Amino acid sequence: MRSIDWYFDSISPFPYLALSRFGHLPSDVTVRPVPIVFAALLKHHGHKGPAEIEAKRVQTFRMAAWTAAQRGLPFAMPPVHPFNPIALSRLTIAAGGSVEVVRLVASHIWGEGNSGEDPDSLSRLADKLGVTDWQARVSDPAIKDALRANTDAAIALGIYGVPTFHAEGELFWGDDALPVMLDYLENPALFTGMR
Repeated sequence: MRSIDWYFDSISPFPYLALSRFGHLPSDVTVRPVPIVFAALLKHHGHKGPAEIEAKRVQTFRMAAWTAAQRGLPFAMPPVHPFNPIALSRLTIAAGGSVEVVRLVASHIWGEGNSGEDPDSLSRLADKLGVTDWQARVSDPAIKDALRANTDAAIALGIYGVPTFHAEGELFWGDDALPVMLDYLENPALFTGMR
């Protein structure tokens, strides 16, 4: 069995879209979701986020809505974007962070159009996830430390965007890079001489 890490932040619609293609992964591959803070990557690399550049913001959300429609996925923008996703990411960790947990979180925000930071929305999400006393859980120092460690690990790997797969020493950024990663898993010599 091969394990690959999948770095994501639910502030982006693209993890939601990428989850719909996990069925294409080889049966001997397991995915370990790794919630991170996308804003920390942007700060580290000196980049602006897509929502900070108006033309890119429009293009990004048009692409996300179009891709969802192509895949038959429900898609609804949260009421405010960008939003502060820190509590959402910590809640994901508190709920165990499995692929199914990430799928529920992503669907809550991007499939149903709920807020990513409003306490009422997070409370409803916590109920779906079976997390009681969610506000205390997201304030737990161990949960905070886990999110910080995940983000530091992403920066150390050179990750600059979400979602990103880290598979057998290579990075594959974006929903559209999944087919490239699948080819690489079948043929690790694919990138020989491409550094």
